[in-house]
Amino acid sequence: MSSPLSFGLIGAGWIGSFHAETLATRLPNTRLAAVADPVPGAAERFPGARGYRDPLELIADPEVQAVAICSPAASHTDLVVAAAHAGKHVFCEKPMALTLEDADRAITAAHAAGVALQVGFNRRFAADFAAMRARVDAGDIGTPQLLRSLTRDPGISAEVAARVKPWTIFNETLIHDFDTLCWLNPGARVTEVYAQADALVHPEFADRGFLDTSVVQIRFDNGAFAIAEASFQAVYGYDIRGEVFGSGGVLQAGLAPEHAGRINTELFADAYTAQFAHFADSVLAGSEPSVTGADARVALEIALAARESIETKAPVVLSGVRA
Repeated sequence: MSSPLSFGLIGAGWIGSFHAETLATRLPNTRLAAVADPVPGAAERFPGARGYRDPLELIADPEVQAVAICSPAASHTDLVVAAAHAGKHVFCEKPMALTLEDADRAITAAHAAGVALQVGFNRRFAADFAAMRARVDAGDIGTPQLLRSLTRDPGISAEVAARVKPWTIFNETLIHDFDTLCWLNPGARVTEVYAQADALVHPEFADRGFLDTSVVQIRFDNGAFAIAEASFQAVYGYDIRGEVFGSGGVLQAGLAPEHAGRINTELFADAYTAQFAHFADSVLAGSEPSVTGADARVALEIALAARESIETKAPVVLSGVRA
């Protein structure tokens, strides 16, 4: 049996801490060697992990073989590039980049360095979503015609809403749904995006560019239509669902609203763990992970088109986007 893959984790906030625990305790083929976070003492919560304030010092640590990037989104691309240049394999939380130019820069750096690059689209590793994709591949519902993916968060306070950056609903929330819809319609290309969005939960912040509710319509070149939907406040609890309707039937994934009160690390704990197991297995086997930088670029292009659609109040036609 090969030695566990040694990880350095950057960003020990809420999701970073969950991932750090996964790397340290939940998987036999990973170990947590180091943690970088600007908060003093962040690494002390993870026995045996060295602590850094500067993520570049963690990347330079010779014991670190792979880097898990869980820092704020605006820092992702530069950290992916730095890790790749240092010869470290990279797991990056979504979004990998906020511009297509940065997405290309990250992909190019990883390819040139010959390192693995996986992006944190965890729904692909949830058992019910994975089973739905397997049945799509098997032809159980014929040709996909209508697809739906939704993300409803359990709530957002006014204090938090005031700090949310513009376009977060597309770049960091619906980015999951955009990836899911493309993944569930394999081989199809996105040709058109039309988005509507508003601040319905906290309208007092609408003049700052804050958006908390959105519906995005997507058209694929195989004729299928898709809807991605998001709200930052589902009073009954965290709600993630997906559906594929095809010429021969319908498939669904996700729980109905009766799971009120659950948070996403409870709902997707197994998927969060499985994505790191897959990444470590891929690196140790010398194979490419199944969720690549190219997949992240596809989802980002849809997110950017949704933003453009809001600004122009019109559909945006895409070309060259491969799911």
